[in-house]
Amino acid sequence: MASAPRHHRLTRTAHRLTLGLLTALLAAGSVQASELEVSDARLRLMPGDLPAAGYFRLHNTGEETVTLTGAGSDAFGHVMLHQTMQEDGMSSMHSVSELEVAPGDTLEFAPKGYHLMFMKRAVPLAVGDELEVTLEFADQPPVPVNFDVVSPASL
Repeated sequence: MASAPRHHRLTRTAHRLTLGLLTALLAAGSVQASELEVSDARLRLMPGDLPAAGYFRLHNTGEETVTLTGAGSDAFGHVMLHQTMQEDGMSSMHSVSELEVAPGDTLEFAPKGYHLMFMKRAVPLAVGDELEVTLEFADQPPVPVNFDVVSPASL
């Protein structure tokens, strides 16, 4: 008899967890499908423990401006938004706190421009792997994106 109430509690808990997970997945999926499109996501893997760079295109198909505020990955200790700038023939990188993407616009992360800088690799990676990166926004749920791990020579 004692097992019936416990079974009921476990079933009720499982239902609540399932409902919560479905709600979260639907919310994240609707942002990707209806407002944001991410394409050509790739991570340029450097040898050893050198920082890696992430490139992609972010297209805003919605009716409101979206603000990209950061990114994260379990495979790296720190991920930053960066911009490479040319001044007087010299190239330099600067951290960027946020980037806005107006409705209908596409923001391109590419070599010699905006990019994600991946620091402090926490897990081994190899060319050909796929890495989940979460893009973070000011007023939107985070968006998980799969990045293809590529060699520096492929860019």
